[in-house]
Amino acid sequence: MKRLGFIGAGNMAEALARGLIANKVFKPAELVASDVDAGRRRRFKTALRVETTTDNLAVLSAARAVLLAVKPQTIDEVLRELASAQTASSNETRGGPKRAAAGKLFISIAAGVTLARLEGALGARARVIRVMPNAPAMVGQGMAALVRGRHATRADEVFALRIFRAVGDAVALKDEALLDTVTALSGSGPAYVYLFVKALTDAAAAEGLPAELALRMALKTVRGAEENMRRSPLSAAELIRIVASPGGTTEAALKRLDGAGFSAIVADAVHAAAARSRELGRIS
Repeated sequence: MKRLGFIGAGNMAEALARGLIANKVFKPAELVASDVDAGRRRRFKTALRVETTTDNLAVLSAARAVLLAVKPQTIDEVLRELASAQTASSNETRGGPKRAAAGKLFISIAAGVTLARLEGALGARARVIRVMPNAPAMVGQGMAALVRGRHATRADEVFALRIFRAVGDAVALKDEALLDTVTALSGSGPAYVYLFVKALTDAAAAEGLPAELALRMALKTVRGAEENMRRSPLSAAELIRIVASPGGTTEAALKRLDGAGFSAIVADAVHAAAARSRELGRIS
């Protein structure tokens, strides 16, 4: 049996598989992936030496745990296929191509697809974990949050955390509703940082700094500030006070940001993203 099967071999699945192999969590031979796209299957097989197939049910049969890495728009079709295999296998006493899905752990990274929806499709006693990862997982700096369904165990949760910590960090939450806030913070958050860096770069270029140098300095500044904040025992407010000398340049800049309502704008943005996440969950 494979330790983990991917249904969907896109960018996030590839990042996870790469991290799992690089960090020696699993060997390539312990993974399997399915995808309708021949290019994605070829990339998995060539770059990662992971077995691939076009058959989702082959992954279901071969793996102890299945990670659903398909788009929300196509997940219902995949869930119906998996559920049909589970129904068919319940009448079989021996293994075969439709080996029972019962007892499998299903981990979903499909945005907005709730635990109730997953459990409803896969069966009332299905062991399901829902995860919200983010794009920096593709460079090993991801942040994921997960919530387990009614029948997933603590051991299932630990297993899922191992997977996502192979590409960054991961935390377990008790309340699924908090995943909307996670989506607004870490899911959408990289775009906020990109926008901030772009604004810094554009402003410095307008002041005469070459654009390439402005970007290089902005990126290093953000990375340095992040590392300092991570290592320091001081709070964000205390770190700001250290940099902002009275009457100095930083104080002048911070007064302008405060006057423009910078913190309120960020709060409004996160609120809007969380509200949209909740709305999409209801629509789906």
